[in-house]
Amino acid sequence: MERLVTTTQAAQILGLSLQGIHYRIKNNQLKSIKQSGKIFVYITEQMEHNSPNNTINKKENKNSDISLIIEVKDEQIALLKKSNKWMKKQYISEINRLERNQKNMMSVLNSEIKLLQSAFNEMRSIYKPQIENLKKSENIKDVKFISLKDFLFFMKKNNKSQNDIKTIILDAIKENDERFIYNKNDKKLLILDSNFEDLLL
Repeated sequence: MERLVTTTQAAQILGLSLQGIHYRIKNNQLKSIKQSGKIFVYITEQMEHNSPNNTINKKENKNSDISLIIEVKDEQIALLKKSNKWMKKQYISEINRLERNQKNMMSVLNSEIKLLQSAFNEMRSIYKPQIENLKKSENIKDVKFISLKDFLFFMKKNNKSQNDIKTIILDAIKENDERFIYNKNDKKLLILDSNFEDLLL
């Protein structure tokens, strides 16, 4: 497909001087027409495609594309560096937080251990005289305790109801049964291991 352009436009399109255009017109290398005293040149798509300017433009476009890719890559690298810096900062912050938490937990655990030791010493001081008296009166070397849960299980196994068990325990405490050591202050009950046959009657 052809189009008409001025000699100046033809020179720009084909990358030639005006003299070069006129020379090619004179030697019938370029098809032309004269209108209103001006010379116009026929330019085909193939001529435009093969022109040096087009090649230069392609190279410039290619260089421009490469520059754009490099610019995008540089931006990505900058973002990655920034992200890496932020993640490193977060990582250090998290490590510091965990270390602080660990110290706090250790502090809490140490205070809990001290409280337990204190409670144990208090319990021992409360129950020790009673246990020592029991050892002397019963002539036993080792005193063993059972949990309230085990006592309840034993009683229920021997057909005692919940109310029966409560009554048995209350009566035993009132009668100072040495197998039931009750602390009124903290309302705790220790039960010495026994066959409890007398309570099953």
